[in-house]
Amino acid sequence: MPVPVLRQRCPAAVQSRFLHRQSAITSATSSSSPVSSVLVSHARYALRGQQQRTLFGLSKSKKDPKPPGWKPFYRRHPGWTAAAATPFVILGSLGVTLLGLWAYDASTYHHPHAAKVPIDPLALNPERGGKKNLKIATALIDDLDDNRVGASGKDKKRLVIVGGGWGSVGILKHLDPEVWHVTLVAPENYFLFHPLLPSATVGTVEVRSLVEPLRKVIARVAGHFLQGRAVDVDFAERFLEVQCPGGEENFYLPYDKLVIACGSINSTHGVPGLDNCFQLKTVQDAQAIRRRVMDNLEKAALPSTTADERKKLLSFVVCGGGPTGVEFASELWEMVNEDVLNYMPKFLRDEIKVHIIQSRDHILNTYAEKISEYTEERFRRNEIDMILNARVKEVKPDEVVYTVKDPATGSTTEHMVDSGFTLWSTGIAMNPFTQRVASLLPNQYHKHALEVDSHLRVLGAPLGTVYALGDCATIETRLVDHLLEFVERCDDNRDGNIDRREFEKMLGHVKRKFPASEKHFSKIQAVFDKYRRDNGTLGLNELADMFIEISKKITALPATAQVANQQGAYLGKKLSTVGRQNLDDTTLKNGIYDDPDDVLYEPFKYKHMGSIAYIGNSAVFDFNGYDWAGGLLAMYLWRSVYLSDALFGRDLSKF
Repeated sequence: MPVPVLRQRCPAAVQSRFLHRQSAITSATSSSSPVSSVLVSHARYALRGQQQRTLFGLSKSKKDPKPPGWKPFYRRHPGWTAAAATPFVILGSLGVTLLGLWAYDASTYHHPHAAKVPIDPLALNPERGGKKNLKIATALIDDLDDNRVGASGKDKKRLVIVGGGWGSVGILKHLDPEVWHVTLVAPENYFLFHPLLPSATVGTVEVRSLVEPLRKVIARVAGHFLQGRAVDVDFAERFLEVQCPGGEENFYLPYDKLVIACGSINSTHGVPGLDNCFQLKTVQDAQAIRRRVMDNLEKAALPSTTADERKKLLSFVVCGGGPTGVEFASELWEMVNEDVLNYMPKFLRDEIKVHIIQSRDHILNTYAEKISEYTEERFRRNEIDMILNARVKEVKPDEVVYTVKDPATGSTTEHMVDSGFTLWSTGIAMNPFTQRVASLLPNQYHKHALEVDSHLRVLGAPLGTVYALGDCATIETRLVDHLLEFVERCDDNRDGNIDRREFEKMLGHVKRKFPASEKHFSKIQAVFDKYRRDNGTLGLNELADMFIEISKKITALPATAQVANQQGAYLGKKLSTVGRQNLDDTTLKNGIYDDPDDVLYEPFKYKHMGSIAYIGNSAVFDFNGYDWAGGLLAMYLWRSVYLSDALFGRDLSKF
């Protein structure tokens, strides 16, 4: 630093010290050799740097110690330091995470190798056979795929499942993938979450959120999916006839065990004009209803629409007061009071009418009485018209004709209500395939479903080869049909009469074959005393009277998703157990296992988990005698229960 500048900026003591050292170095330089001059110049340069660091507080010399109690900034202000470092820590963590995901994705990516997959020649050119000389699908195109666990099925027996609903999914979720060669046949390639389907009709939920690709579900058991519709079955040859979409030639699908889980259709009850109604069974139904509802609202808002036309357009009629009809009416009312008021002419709100026609004296008549009353009271407040004790007589394009029965007098009167939209949701009936199966078997007299035993085996079909579950099946309740069988097993002294000890033994067989009858035989002595003769025994007539009365008290299981799912889970576990035994026809014929289902597994017992229904910003619950109805809290509980059962994943379905 030049001397003039030093004199201006530094104290006198520092100046004197610096000038003294400088003068000493200068004098030494003047009297030294050239080498000494170089050394002195380096020394002068180092001294000058040290002096400058000392002047400006930059020296780290031990001669200048830090003040007592001095701490670095990060220790004096830890909060500020943490706040400043947090963004960098977060960004660093995100960077590391993204880097890890990228590395994982890169390590799991494989180039396609479809060209290397072998295919059985019979899969491309099936042989013909059977009564109709159709192609027989003994081999499938993806039989030899190597990208699935347990895909090889040459040594496995064939399990064919018809339908892609709750029952089928229940089987696939509980089936051992190493036991069966599984093939699923369904007209659509997706599973539909039916409980929320009414919400899709008005846009509360999107349709795509209610479907799950069946190929993804069946991949768990290394199974195969064939899109088609079952139309016939050959029990002797064990061939299922499948109709291809698009009208191509039908083909046979061989099976060792066949499971029928194809659901049901709505019952017509012989009412004419149902082609003027909408139904709510499929994705297409929900989409069609949504379009019709919105079209009616838009037409009603046009200035060219007359008052009478507007009245008909905005009259919505629901035929059926069960869960589906009630939930649709609730969703429609909610849409009217939210979307219509916000986005459409408010005048339309007062013109919209919702009617429910119910044949019983209450809506939701399968629920507890308190639940029905709560729902009816809420509908009255919401101005939803409930027409009870009524039956639809005819459905016309713009009106519904119905009759109302007076409970007091029994007389009926005919009425009419305008309708711009009619939903038909009253009861179930057999679809064409189940009708065909029932026509081929003896002892199938039920009008609405296939009769099965407590092991879900179809009555009349070859033992242990054909099962049915869900809406298309109902468990037999006619105890009297098996009266002679029970007497033969339990009449130890062969006198044709059943005493108290033999009766107790008989009830064990009855309860096993008919689990639903167990609660009606809980008090054995009381039942025995009610029907016994004076000699203290029961004859065939007394037993027949007892069985007929008990059969009337046994109620059939409801056609709900809960029942189908439980039956599917039961059948999936049982088929896994039976399949592991590798029982062949020789074993069965030799009598080692005359009834393998009964020997290896317990009969099906339904456990009711409760019923729930949505009634417009509210919900009702019926849990085994404990009923509850509430507002928003109940509504969110309703949604959480259903959403917890939903399936999620990439959408590979088509509709």
